[in-house]
Amino acid sequence: MKKRILSILMVAIMFIMAGCSNKKDKVVTDREGTQVKIPNKIEKIISTAPSNTEVLVDLGLGDNLIAIDTYSSDVKGVKKDITKIDFSNPDAEAIVGLQPDIVIASGHNKTGSGQDPFKSVSDSGIPVVYIPSSDSIDGIYKDIEFISDVVGQQEKGKELVTNMKSKIQEVSEIGKNIKDKKKVYFEIGPSPNLYSFGNSTFLNEMIELIGAQNIFKEEKAWISPSSESVIEKNPDVILTNVNYIENPTQEIKSREGWENINAVKENKVYQINANSSSRPSNKILIALDEMAKAIYPENYEK
Repeated sequence: MKKRILSILMVAIMFIMAGCSNKKDKVVTDREGTQVKIPNKIEKIISTAPSNTEVLVDLGLGDNLIAIDTYSSDVKGVKKDITKIDFSNPDAEAIVGLQPDIVIASGHNKTGSGQDPFKSVSDSGIPVVYIPSSDSIDGIYKDIEFISDVVGQQEKGKELVTNMKSKIQEVSEIGKNIKDKKKVYFEIGPSPNLYSFGNSTFLNEMIELIGAQNIFKEEKAWISPSSESVIEKNPDVILTNVNYIENPTQEIKSREGWENINAVKENKVYQINANSSSRPSNKILIALDEMAKAIYPENYEK
């Protein structure tokens, strides 16, 4: 009889413990498709990419960040004295020592071989979720929804996405009625090694939403065009988000042979905010507004 009672008590205790565990943890599927067990209550967060950091701050969680990547240092709302970690070569011991509830990592943190730099961190029991760098606006919506769900800020996440969709719809309504499709070259890497993009990027999508066309729209993703190919395609407007050389727009206009490009002849060369045009977060709206007003001031400066 005593053995039976003890057996029933043990089963009861196991059910109680399982119930407590379920209350403490939940399983999510991250943006790479990996299932990760995370705590229901997230208070201490490490972010390893500025796009994720921007979303977390706009969800009202700036004070919950206990460490960030060095590139997130300029994100408004991040504490000045916060711990900064080089996530291209992360110190697992330092990360574990901070005792975060979660590490929100980026696909950019992985090496060329695709190895997980945070494996030892997750092996220690700290959950690590991955968000690849999204190449579309729809992907950015999903990133925001995922982050807000993980940190328990679903309503604020929905609000961020709704505001984005509303602004993008406004731009799209104007853009689809523009008949004069101006040709645009967007430079993200200066001479002598030019760098730009084709389709399958959120920046190309933004150019098309505005009502223009990317001169390299037939190319795929990130490209290194030749100077001659830009001259040949003769863009009507040139945009650049380069911010690490002196006067990047003047540098473009002074290049040999570029004086014959329509954009240069008409002085239609503009600098776009680097952060908002390179980070896949809700902040792309800043770049979208700047790009629209640069390409079609008569349509968007109202």
